[in-house]
Parts: sequence; structure tokens; C-alpha cells
Amino acid sequence: MSRALVIKATSGEDAPERCNQAFTVAAAAAASGVEISLWLTGEASWLAVPGRAAEFSLPHAAPLNDLLDAVLAAGRVTVCTQCAARRGLTEADLVEGVRISGAATFVAEVTAEGVQALVY
Repeated sequence: MSRALVIKATSGEDAPERCNQAFTVAAAAAASGVEISLWLTGEASWLAVPGRAAEFSLPHAAPLNDLLDAVLAAGRVTVCTQCAARRGLTEADLVEGVRISGAATFVAEVTAEGVQALVY
């Protein structure tokens, strides 16, 4: 049975280390061939807006925009529907390839057979 990983990032620039950990683990999983789905919620939602990940800075960490690109190249990135709405974001406002979806989709992903979910 193949394994999949769903990672939920709940913070952005408000908690940079926690945010970077989510992106780093997601990119490492993608590079390892693991099926990956990265969910951006709360302040992490902003990082799906073009240019925002490039502005993110954390000493001794890989550039966030590179990590996001790695996940997009090998997996899926989703912004929470309610989080996007609270921030006035639509899919047209996001990096190409990032989708907006809600709790039902998240629940379906994390309850599928062979899935491990992590929340940062």
C-alpha cells in the first residue's frame, strides 16, 4: 500500500518557524516520492498569493518560495475556503496551481486509507 501525507499549515509570518517546518516537511516528502497535499489555513493562506512566499524570511531555512514550488511540482496545495474568504482571496489571486477547497475535502483526504496527517 502506498502512503500519502497531508500537512496543514496553520500559521504564516505570525509563527515563522512552525510555518517553515510545515513547508520543509511537505517539500521533503515530495522529493522523496511521497504523495503530498499541503493545506494552507489561517495566516498561511497569504503564502499562496504570488510574491508572498518570496518575501518570507527565516534564518537558516530554505527559501519558502522554493519549498512551495517543490510541493506544487509534485503534489497539491490547497487554501482553506473559509480562510480565503476571510482574507478576500479567490483562486485568481493565488499562485497558479493552488486551489481553494473546504473542510469536506480536507476530511476526505485525511481519512483516506494509507494517509498520515500532520498539523503545524
